[in-house]
Amino acid sequence: MHLIGLTGGIGTGKSTVAGFLRELGVTVIDADEATRAVQAPGSEGLRRLTEAFGDEILTPEGALDRPRLAAIAFADPRSRERLNEIVHPLVRRWMAERQQEAGLRGEPLVVLDVPLLFETRGTEGLDAVILIYSPERLQLKRLTELRGMDERAARERIAAQMPIDEKRRLATHVILNTGTVDELRADAQRTWTEVLAAVGA
Repeated sequence: MHLIGLTGGIGTGKSTVAGFLRELGVTVIDADEATRAVQAPGSEGLRRLTEAFGDEILTPEGALDRPRLAAIAFADPRSRERLNEIVHPLVRRWMAERQQEAGLRGEPLVVLDVPLLFETRGTEGLDAVILIYSPERLQLKRLTELRGMDERAARERIAAQMPIDEKRRLATHVILNTGTVDELRADAQRTWTEVLAAVGA
């Protein structure tokens, strides 16, 4: 099975490209989906997060209050490190299970959609890495104007990730997202064709 990494910085459009790939029939295993699964009510992940950060990260219904947890975790490096120590191993296990299921179905190629690919998982075992790239100024603009973040919170989230230009140097394929959605779709399809040719899939 060929494994392709898909990554980007916050606000670069990675999830949009993942959607395009799914439309092409590609199996995409999503780290964000994994994160939600391992933090669901009743899960081991939510229990451990509550032990680490207190009941204040829960909604009145007992679910994870994601904005509250993010505010705590991104306020200082140690809190973020504690969060990662709990969540990342659980996410990796969940994704490995989905990858095994795809292998049992006989799928020849799977995309691993991981926002913090370079920071956490690394590229070992991957045949290629696709980066969705936008300059930091555009990341900031999208986070504040489209997601409604205040500028300070947006800058904190961007700063918590590896600089996007450093990721660009590490990727094997780069999709530039500075224009329209149609332009992004066309570039994604063109890049995917190049990836398939490169890995012989």
